[in-house]
Amino acid sequence: MLAQLVYKEFLSKTKPWFLWLCTPMRSNSQQVRVRLLPNPRCFFDEPVHVKVDGLSPHQKVELRSKLRDDKGIIFKASALYSADSTGQVDLCLSPSLGGSYTGVEPMGLFWAMTPETPHRKLLKNNVLSSMMVDIDALHEDTGEILATETIERQFMTEGLRRIPLDMKNGRIRGTLFLPPGPGPFPGVLDVYILGGGISEVRASLLANKGFVVLALAYSGFQDLPKTMPKYFDLEYFEEAITFLRRQPQVQGPGIGILSISKSGELALSMASFLSGISATVWINGCNANVMTPLHYKDLVIPPLMPNLENITLTPAGLLDVRDALPDQITERNRGSVIPIERAGSRFLFVVSEDDRNWNSCLFGQQAAAQLRHHGKDNFEVVTYPRAGHFLEVPYMPHCPSGFHSAVGKVVVFGGEAKAHHEAQLDLWRRVQEFFRTHLKDNSNTVQKARL
Repeated sequence: MLAQLVYKEFLSKTKPWFLWLCTPMRSNSQQVRVRLLPNPRCFFDEPVHVKVDGLSPHQKVELRSKLRDDKGIIFKASALYSADSTGQVDLCLSPSLGGSYTGVEPMGLFWAMTPETPHRKLLKNNVLSSMMVDIDALHEDTGEILATETIERQFMTEGLRRIPLDMKNGRIRGTLFLPPGPGPFPGVLDVYILGGGISEVRASLLANKGFVVLALAYSGFQDLPKTMPKYFDLEYFEEAITFLRRQPQVQGPGIGILSISKSGELALSMASFLSGISATVWINGCNANVMTPLHYKDLVIPPLMPNLENITLTPAGLLDVRDALPDQITERNRGSVIPIERAGSRFLFVVSEDDRNWNSCLFGQQAAAQLRHHGKDNFEVVTYPRAGHFLEVPYMPHCPSGFHSAVGKVVVFGGEAKAHHEAQLDLWRRVQEFFRTHLKDNSNTVQKARL
């Protein structure tokens, strides 16, 4: 009886043998942690240093990232790593052994994300809220979550003002972003893709860098036409330019235009026919007016219409529309070409070699040749090998395919994820440098276009 009492007292003060065996594993998993440096809150276009500490030496661990966009679509990436001799995985030093990417890719968990629902482009409408990205570290064999952390990817710096435009601002629709401080700041008109709406992501992040940015909608937004209008009225864009230039925080005399895809030809038209434009960034656009007539006062530029017979199917069964547009330099189509030789603006033509939306590489070359033919050297051409159509802000996931609003079906947009990511990093730097260089207060850089 005494022995039983002693044994019970022993058990009450100690742990059974199986708990002793389990304790080191549990305590080890509790010691594992994901670290996001310099802190778990940063801007969307900024890099973050990801580390995992507390692993066993050379332990294999899977890292997973996940976010949910404003449409509820889940994007995720994963990669397998091996800890070093100290039990640490450092994404700036450690190579991924497999998964969504391989090799040393400090931001691979972000740019390599893909949607769970195919053919979706990451959507972020509300830049007032952050995008939350979960980072999990999992045991390679058991799948047990060893540690988790969430990073908050922000879009607006402290003091940045976001001003939606409504009826009191006339017929223009969009959002104005004003940096903190009195200024003056360079002004940029940001026009986005044909699908409608505006890109407050690009506009807000650019405004964080010290630009006054007007994200201008021209379809699919509020009371604007939901689909492609019967024609585009250049006077609408002229009103937007006038509004932006009149902002007291905008440094004159000219502003910049940032465009992509369909808005590229609209940007070229603005630079060619409207005054007050000093610098124009044209990303994977066309040098001719496409699909919809363009009106400006008594002038009408006819549209270049696609040849549907030139649309092909990829091995995956997706439409490839790259060669749908006919040659615009033929006599029949020449009237659709934008007369950019009239412009006093500087141009930055940005082309992706694997753009499958259309042959932007050819169009960029033709635009440069057009200016060169008229004795002008007011342009730069930047080419990105293996990049696709949608060149966005840094770390935006690559969109290789998606619904095309003009075609009404899913099409391939081209590009390889890593090359596309590298192109976005380089382009973001170039865009800021281009605008800072050519939006200085130099009246000689702005020439008023004459009809």
